[in-house]
Amino acid sequence: MNTLPHSAAAPEVREICIAQYGDRSTLAQRRIELPPPGAGEVRVRHSAIGVNFVDVYHRTGLYALPQLPAVLGVEAAGVIEAVGAGVETLRPGQRVVYAGPPAGAYSSARNLPAARAIALPDDIDADAAASLLLRGITAYMLLHYVRPLKAGDTLLVHAAAGGLGLVLVQWAKRLGARVIGTVGSAGKAALATQHGLDHAVLHREQDFVAAVQALTDGRGVDYAIDGIGGPTLARTMATVRPYGMVASVGQVAGDPGPLDLSLLGPARSIALSRPGVFRFMSEPALYREGALATLQQLREGLRANIGAVLPLAQAAEAHRRLESGESSGAILLRP
Repeated sequence: MNTLPHSAAAPEVREICIAQYGDRSTLAQRRIELPPPGAGEVRVRHSAIGVNFVDVYHRTGLYALPQLPAVLGVEAAGVIEAVGAGVETLRPGQRVVYAGPPAGAYSSARNLPAARAIALPDDIDADAAASLLLRGITAYMLLHYVRPLKAGDTLLVHAAAGGLGLVLVQWAKRLGARVIGTVGSAGKAALATQHGLDHAVLHREQDFVAAVQALTDGRGVDYAIDGIGGPTLARTMATVRPYGMVASVGQVAGDPGPLDLSLLGPARSIALSRPGVFRFMSEPALYREGALATLQQLREGLRANIGAVLPLAQAAEAHRRLESGESSGAILLRP
């Protein structure tokens, strides 16, 4: 077992936590003394913390956390400071990145199950990894497992200039697909186009269903990925060709509510999937497979678009930007 000097054995760390579910005002900063890592754990000193919409879902209670009070955040990069008993593949001083539960990334340092920590190669930037790992694993799940994307397929991505959207656009283009994306402004259209988007649909000015049908000569797309939810999900189904698929991966616009099976078929004959990346990552082999695939994509040129870097104490502002839809790309918190 590797240990640090006694003075560093129980450092004081800063955390952003919630004592109850609610709006951004529930986010509070506290200081605690962090105990040494337990058996099978590592202590990670964070250098960059990713902000994801699932953090908002955790804050509001839409996706309940195991217990309260709780520290938010499911993605970060940093340096291992100490390892617990039984940890043999990681060492102090090693750079790592991680994503997924247990939550707790909104902190200057934390103890983490060693199985979650992915060694970060020297040629990959920590900020890029912290902004992309969860989204990369999500893209890997969606494009290789939920509905494997093939060269020549046409994909529809909502919020194509968002954090996940930009990753999906780039990954799909690398697989040889044609990608149509909805965006909220001309500026976001330009950003998504710079990342490889073939066709941008400004959903505030255009009917995206009509636009997609026109772009596909009435055939529809092979696959649509919808992280918007609400009434958008039902309309997205009208953009997909017979025997195509819609993947619902979020509900920024609210719960779409009960769905009539007639929206799927038999007239349309389409499939609907509701995949969860946390479920995907609960399989250690799949988590590692998706993480390593994401790091390889970064090595091969996947661009990490970081729209903002804010101090950890401004987590509420990060949530405001995310919820308002004004952010493009990823948001990082700096401890």
